[in-house]
Amino acid sequence: MDKTSIDRRNFLKLTALGGGAVGLGSGLTAAPASAAPVETKAKILILGAGAAGTALANRLTDRLDGAEITLLDPRQDHYYQPGYTLIAAGLKPSGYSVTKTTDWLPRSVNWIAESAEEIDPEAKTVTTSGGTKLDYDYLVVATGLKLDYDAIDGMSVDLIGTNGIGSVYAGPDYAAKTWAAMDRFTDEGGVALFTRPATEMKCAGAPLKYTFLTEDYARRKGNRGKVEMVYAAHNASFFSVPIVNEKVRMLYEDRGVKSVYNHVMTAIDPGRKIATFNTPEGAVELPFDFTNVVPPMRAHDVVRNSPLSWKTGKWVEEGWVEVDKATLRHTRYADVFAVGDVAGVPKGKTAASVKWQVPVVEDHLVAEIAGREGTETYNGYTSCPLITRVGRAMLVEFDYDNNLTPSFPGVIAPLEELWVSWLMKEIALKATYNAMLRGRA
Repeated sequence: MDKTSIDRRNFLKLTALGGGAVGLGSGLTAAPASAAPVETKAKILILGAGAAGTALANRLTDRLDGAEITLLDPRQDHYYQPGYTLIAAGLKPSGYSVTKTTDWLPRSVNWIAESAEEIDPEAKTVTTSGGTKLDYDYLVVATGLKLDYDAIDGMSVDLIGTNGIGSVYAGPDYAAKTWAAMDRFTDEGGVALFTRPATEMKCAGAPLKYTFLTEDYARRKGNRGKVEMVYAAHNASFFSVPIVNEKVRMLYEDRGVKSVYNHVMTAIDPGRKIATFNTPEGAVELPFDFTNVVPPMRAHDVVRNSPLSWKTGKWVEEGWVEVDKATLRHTRYADVFAVGDVAGVPKGKTAASVKWQVPVVEDHLVAEIAGREGTETYNGYTSCPLITRVGRAMLVEFDYDNNLTPSFPGVIAPLEELWVSWLMKEIALKATYNAMLRGRA
């Protein structure tokens, strides 16, 4: 029996076990149906209606009776960000990742379509972009992160899709423009240059997988000999988990991807098609005919400039919320939590991490309201379906200590390029994500 047949059997086995676990880890689940809602008049303010904020709002609605839950976010559209890579690979249309914010919010939640302009944890208030001052008993920061394209001299989102410049992260339409640029490049050939920033970032495997996809498309078109592949790592490795880093290094070597280390992009010249990098030896210029620009990522200014951000240590400039890495509770303001990309923890800027983080915040917040101690902890679980070619992926799952934490041991080998892992990314992951938004996974 060939490997594809085995993978197909395993995929059917996993879907029979329940799609809610597929691709995002088994993790924590919703509170038992028998648990009576806690009666309360608490005012809970959630900043951000992305995956984390929406999932938490739904779960708290089920757990609390009488709470005043307000969600603050100006975005009318909700973006399924794990789909961006598939759009940028020409496998899904841009609309694949777009739904409406209202599609996911419970009716009992008060949604204010404005952004936060100021956070005052001493007064326990948030001022909105419309000038309204909202008070709270409990605050949950789920604002996601800021893509800081301005930190790269010469770069702008307006350049995406022109002069061989792509950027998967900027949004579904920009992912589609990136695909058009990559498709042209793999027809014509030249130098493909891939990078990642020195900051923390969402889904650190995304730059790696897009390198693999570009190489695969060139090969499928019979143009691999016309293409030079270069990956510029921001430090001395490709991936923070050593065993995964070594696997990627071996695959890149096998597929002819040239690697340079300790290169951080600081500027881009679209006309000359030159990218400039900061390196230990000084500024270095590298040419490109196609490049996937991954900008530095930071907390939004309203969080970064607030009392909630880290004031000491390596994340001061990036501005992530200072929380305990196990409970996601603020270390200085006990009535504040952070969840999702904005949480200042060593791992966990993926949708899979949100699935594990949200129940932890839910548990501690509900326990606080009920007058008891929370018990759940977040162990840093992060998952990355690392695509290595169209139709193959590695399902990499790990924790704070860089231990591999496979959800399906004996069924899915985390460092093997499998069809079943690809299907989880392409098919099953979105259904799990949607269930998570509803508070059901």
